[in-house]
Amino acid sequence: MDDASLENLIEAVLFFKGGALSVDELARATKTPADQVEAALHSLEANLGARGLRLVRERGVALATAPEAHAVIERMRKDELEGPLGKAGLETLSVIIFRGPIQKSDIDYIRGVNCASILRSLLVRGLIERIENPDDKRSFLYRATPELPAFLGVGTLSELPEYSETRAEMERIFKEREAPIPDPLEEGHAA
Repeated sequence: MDDASLENLIEAVLFFKGGALSVDELARATKTPADQVEAALHSLEANLGARGLRLVRERGVALATAPEAHAVIERMRKDELEGPLGKAGLETLSVIIFRGPIQKSDIDYIRGVNCASILRSLLVRGLIERIENPDDKRSFLYRATPELPAFLGVGTLSELPEYSETRAEMERIFKEREAPIPDPLEEGHAA
């Protein structure tokens, strides 16, 4: 792989992950030696200098917005924080409340759409938090923040109306999803 291709691949991986990765993680992801990844990172850093993103090296390597965009980003963040959640935001928050901690893929499954931008909005508002998945270090789980109950006007999430029933229904949906599909060729099933 040439240097430009590796640089582009690293940029794509960092954009996709949306968080910091170590040089070793980037090397594994790109199947490239760490010294080549380091060289590509220096090149990427130089090339990003003239664009709206920067390479940040704090607890790993990540992409961040350029300091020159700060005023615009802050205005957009303020608008996002003050605007209504909307139906999609409320649905996604409900899934996290009644099923969390939960993976993004499971949220997408329940809602039937990609929820990445809604999750980002809920994270920015401080209503949910992303934590490491103890069962799979390559993924994250989303859960309600400790401040969410107060935002909703309750002491704990379990005080929400029909909390136990809704949580039980979510469990039932996931058990059905995980149930094996019967083989029509097995005995007792018509082909």
